[in-house]
Amino acid sequence: MSENTVTMTVQTDAALHFVTPPPGLSPLTEFTLSAVTEELYALRAVDADGVRLFLVDPRPYFPGYAPRVSDAVLAELGTTDPAVLVVVRPGEGDAPTANLLAPVLVDLETGAAVQTILENSDQPLRAPLPR
Repeated sequence: MSENTVTMTVQTDAALHFVTPPPGLSPLTEFTLSAVTEELYALRAVDADGVRLFLVDPRPYFPGYAPRVSDAVLAELGTTDPAVLVVVRPGEGDAPTANLLAPVLVDLETGAAVQTILENSDQPLRAPLPR
């Protein structure tokens, strides 16, 4: 995978279609992605009010992060060059954490998306986000 940046300068909500529901959110597949700040995105389920995740581009926070995604996942997504985002869990008194074990991959041209759990990876589920 290349160093693709999330270039969704989201003036309005971008529609994302997950090719398979994100883990724990079945049967939801239709979401909108909107910018909260320059670095933070909100992913909201279209068909379920209140279902929202926060995502960031991991590269500014974890420069060496380069998830190895299987060819099967990339084929399911329909691209070999997806943008990579990670789910962020806001800190409650602690620093926010990023889920580096299950990145969200997005085809910026089609809006197709998938959240995949990396196999044979020692990436953390809750990596503290550097300030």
